Amino acid sequence: MARVLVIVPFPLAGEQLALRRDQMKAVRLGPDIDFDFRPVKAGPGNHVSHHDYVLADVAMLEAGLRAQDEGYDAVCIDTMSDSGVAALRSMLDIPVIGPGRASMLMALMLGDRFSIVTMWSQWKPLYTKTLNDLGLHHKCASIRTIGARPDNRNLLGGKEEEIFPLLAAAGRQAIEEDGADVLILGSTTMHQAHAYLSRELPVPVINPGPLTYKLAELALGLGLTHSRKSYPRPLTPKPEMFEAMLAAAAASETGKR
Repeated sequence: MARVLVIVPFPLAGEQLALRRDQMKAVRLGPDIDFDFRPVKAGPGNHVSHHDYVLADVAMLEAGLRAQDEGYDAVCIDTMSDSGVAALRSMLDIPVIGPGRASMLMALMLGDRFSIVTMWSQWKPLYTKTLNDLGLHHKCASIRTIGARPDNRNLLGGKEEEIFPLLAAAGRQAIEEDGADVLILGSTTMHQAHAYLSRELPVPVINPGPLTYKLAELALGLGLTHSRKSYPRPLTPKPEMFEAMLAAAAASETGKR
């Protein structure tokens, strides 16, 4: 049985963590692969500034840097920011897959130009960074937002009647006005809207989290992982430093509650 670790970018538990695991319902996987969802010990409140990006990278790295030793065969990152992907690849030999880059590349397998439909404009720099890294600005028809502050803990539950039609309207604008052939949900926190949008819109809609689970299964089936030419190992690994940092951060956050 292959084991995959999914790292959740916020310190969640109980029902809130279960909402993240609900993404599994949207993908068909073989019987010989299993997924564990692990939240970070501490992290940013959201991913809207470079301050947040640094915290997220460190938090995600710490949560997964022992994954290979723990017997996991792959790691998936549960955020479109791809936080921690590059750092974890430098530490692990097993596949590490983030949904941001993967969603854009998958979109180009399904159409010629894609749009990202997202909750609010503060997330745009995350997509812009990945577009810069991939050199794909000419393939991104638009980034459409609905101006709604996301809830990273409770997601879209209870807001379906308000949010889902707004996302569908933004998707139609991306298709009809911007020329998008494929749409990408801008966050794994939006996964509850995927089925609705797939019914309402006439183009493929990529659900980023489940895509990474299937890609993990694919990579393991093909015996593929990242290149050491692109992701060299550190000369002096310091996992204990990251663990101490996050333990202190978690204690600090607990003390504030």
